[in-house]
Amino acid sequence: MADTSLTIGDFARATGLSAKALRRYDELGLLRPDHVDPYTGYRYYAGTQTDEARLIAWLRRIGMPLADVGRVCALHARDPDAAARAIRAYWASVEAETAARRGLAHSLVERVKGTSTTMDASAYALTGTTLLDQGLVRPEQQDAVHASPRLVAVADGYGPEGGRAARAAVAELARMPLPERAGDALNALEDAFRAAGDAVAGLAGSGTTLTAALLAGTRLAVAHLGDSRALLLRDGRLRRLTRDDTVVQALVDAGELAPEEAAGRPDRALLLKALDGGGEGPAPAPSLTVHDVRAGDRLLLCTDGLSAVVPAEEVARELGEGTPDEAARALLALARAQGAPDNLALTLTTLT
Repeated sequence: MADTSLTIGDFARATGLSAKALRRYDELGLLRPDHVDPYTGYRYYAGTQTDEARLIAWLRRIGMPLADVGRVCALHARDPDAAARAIRAYWASVEAETAARRGLAHSLVERVKGTSTTMDASAYALTGTTLLDQGLVRPEQQDAVHASPRLVAVADGYGPEGGRAARAAVAELARMPLPERAGDALNALEDAFRAAGDAVAGLAGSGTTLTAALLAGTRLAVAHLGDSRALLLRDGRLRRLTRDDTVVQALVDAGELAPEEAAGRPDRALLLKALDGGGEGPAPAPSLTVHDVRAGDRLLLCTDGLSAVVPAEEVARELGEGTPDEAARALLALARAQGAPDNLALTLTTLT
């Protein structure tokens, strides 16, 4: 036993970890004692382990799950820069989730106070157009789209049964009830996404993204999985309502990749979440957000056949021009000018 060994009590005081936590981390293989007395079973720790223990303590304080803590600690031992990137990526995901929950909390407050029990008298409707295009490279159309006065959705299928998966997912959304309160709208969207996951189950090697927006009074409930997008144009300013569930977006969030570099990455379409027909267990839960809207806003839902090839500033410029149908065709022309390498689906509507 080394001269610098500390009892579990002394080590706990030196690192800010309780003896109970240290015993738990030992059981999980996360932080092994330097020595265990063979007769008493008492744990002793080396003084050189204090830095690792303090790192674990700080990672737990920011809410990092134990599995991720173990991964970061393993990285730190061999590549501190990689460990730092992993921490940044984790915190970026926390901030994104917090931002998404902010709108949900606002809706919950309204519901508890009883201020959103009926549809607002000034409720809006979505009026506009849809567009499907096979593109100039793909041998078949695997995207799908749905639009009604209160519900719009797009899906981007992948794999040999991708078209079937996208159409099945959108069909489930088209059958969903359309509640009049934002909180109920989110619940309905979540249920519809779960049903969509069941609809694509069994399509091994295939799946689909799914993005949907449902008007509830003067608020817009959005549910999202994958890299299709929902965007809102107001007074010439374009705002993304969804976050891509992709490896590249995670790198951007972690500060490892500039946003303008993302489109040129060969792995830009590598999904972290989608409705996967060959996945085991339940489908991943969609991201759910709520947004205030007003008359004159333009709402665009599109697959990456548009967003991956047409820069955001060009999308914003065309969205504000002419009727929704004219703007949609202008966007298609821009995608085709870039070679239209993928299928494209969009729904473009104005709130009236």
